[in-house]
Amino acid sequence: MSDQVRIIRFKVADRVFHVFIMVTFLIQSVTGMGRLLYHTNWGKAVVGIFGGYEGASTVHNTVGILMIIGFVIHIIYILAKVEWKSWRKSLLDADSLVPRPADAVQFGQQIRWFFGLGPRPSFDRWTYWEKFDYWAVFWGMPLLGISGVLLMYPLAASRIMPGWVLNVMVLFHRAEALLAMLYIFIIHFTIGHLRRGMFPMNEGMFAGSVELEKEKEEKALWIARLQEEGRLEQAKVLGPAPWYRTAYFIFGYTALAVGLYLLLIIIVYRNYIEWH
Repeated sequence: MSDQVRIIRFKVADRVFHVFIMVTFLIQSVTGMGRLLYHTNWGKAVVGIFGGYEGASTVHNTVGILMIIGFVIHIIYILAKVEWKSWRKSLLDADSLVPRPADAVQFGQQIRWFFGLGPRPSFDRWTYWEKFDYWAVFWGMPLLGISGVLLMYPLAASRIMPGWVLNVMVLFHRAEALLAMLYIFIIHFTIGHLRRGMFPMNEGMFAGSVELEKEKEEKALWIARLQEEGRLEQAKVLGPAPWYRTAYFIFGYTALAVGLYLLLIIIVYRNYIEWH
């Protein structure tokens, strides 16, 4: 591991946000599924870990508020990074996560490559699926956050809106939560960690750095750009310490195990899920 040349990819703040969303999302998934399936033995056992249904609700609501606060802080963080004097260039720069026409082109190239109809596309710093992963949070969080707060305070909400709106919010909250879990536990886990070149783990978000040779294969445009701009040498860093690498492998695979277990529960208990 130590003999591999590595370059920096994620700043400490990016990694902290990622760990925060990982931990809070898993807590919400566990407490949410436990409450949703409370009428089953599995649900009763899960909420029992938190002291019962009310305890699980308190944890779910508290962590939900923390997620909303974290989301707002992240928005402030990214807005502060925008160079507003040249905002158009800043937002559409190759280092930006804002989708560009090139992403659609690369998506088409990827499909053709998948079916053997063309060469594999070269990507810059962000692939189209990484951008999709990132922006999915921006439509998922407001929907879950708004519906969650309304359901958290139903009496106050019923004073300013018809009661049937809360019934719709229950449907929206549960549907979006299950959709988010299915996406994270199936698609994100597979593409992010289990595909060729990334297995047994994509360490970038944990280590903060990635192997230069691997990036040359998938993100050749990014590496070429760094070299052309004279930033490649500056981007080189030492690899993670063995103890730290061991720690995030344990943490990462624990999260993966919890996610896959919840995915299995969703499949097994799918007919027990109530939508009202």
